[in-house]
Amino acid sequence: MLLLAAAFVVAFVLLLYMVSPLISPKPLKLPGAHVVVTGGSSGIGKCIAIECYKQGAFITLIARDENKLLQTKKEIEKYSVNDKQVVLCISVDVSKDYEQVENVLKQAQEKLGPVDLLVNCAGTSVTGKFEAIEVNSFERLMAVNYLGSVYPSRAVISTMKERRMGRIVFVSSQAGQLGLFGYTAYSPTKFALRGLAEALQMEVKPYNIYVTVAYPPDTDTPGFAEESKTKPLETKLISETSSVCQAEQVARVIVKDAIQGNFNSSVGSDGYMLSILTSGMSPVTSITEGLQQVVCMGIFRIIGLFYLGSFDSIVRRCMMQREKSESADKTE
Repeated sequence: MLLLAAAFVVAFVLLLYMVSPLISPKPLKLPGAHVVVTGGSSGIGKCIAIECYKQGAFITLIARDENKLLQTKKEIEKYSVNDKQVVLCISVDVSKDYEQVENVLKQAQEKLGPVDLLVNCAGTSVTGKFEAIEVNSFERLMAVNYLGSVYPSRAVISTMKERRMGRIVFVSSQAGQLGLFGYTAYSPTKFALRGLAEALQMEVKPYNIYVTVAYPPDTDTPGFAEESKTKPLETKLISETSSVCQAEQVARVIVKDAIQGNFNSSVGSDGYMLSILTSGMSPVTSITEGLQQVVCMGIFRIIGLFYLGSFDSIVRRCMMQREKSESADKTE
């Protein structure tokens, strides 16, 4: 009887793998496609642009610093696969003025054609204890990290619907999957992208448009290096529990998932576990993905509780050390 049950389970899983490709989105072909990357002058955004360019795409880079854009353009052009490819640079702040964002994207589409893949990678971070962070930092991060993704997406969605095709990527963070010490200003902006992506995916799926939310871990980028300078001790110790990824590795995973139309994009074993733990009511693009979530949720929750317990222990230990130090200073 047990052998029969095992055989049934195996047969069921094999059936799921066979049926899964029939319901999954048709992969987007990058050769000749128009890819727009915001925040594309450095870090993950630049690496995503390079990865797409290597596969024959036309690239529009959007960022604020014109000098960085031109420097990045030269670097990307080294990876061309044919002499028809173009890298277009546009200097604009995607979080300030929607009409300006809409106008520059219209110009980009007039030059390179309709946008096939939009990667919203513009973002910034501020770390610190909640009461130590300036109030205007909360406003600025919400503008850059959230509205800076809303505006470009809003500017291209109508054309994608008309063409009945397209991909939109929102680059969130693992700090957009769980709240961590020191990220009270940053985490909510990245959580917001998840809500936007889920609602938007439900709207645009009938038009053959697929949304991807990427949750990269700590990644070796200029932004991460700058952020590390102001991290509280607790945040640094928690970050040390996982390794720092290379931007090129993260970019390859994001591009692959975007092409496939996967809703969740994660890197490494920790990222895989977090994506399943926080899947909730998020959409799936294959039966096998849903099955993995059902099977793994329980055991991953147990592992996750151990992680949370260790994080709480780090915070308590740092608090006690700080109080001892303050008490010693008072007695001197």
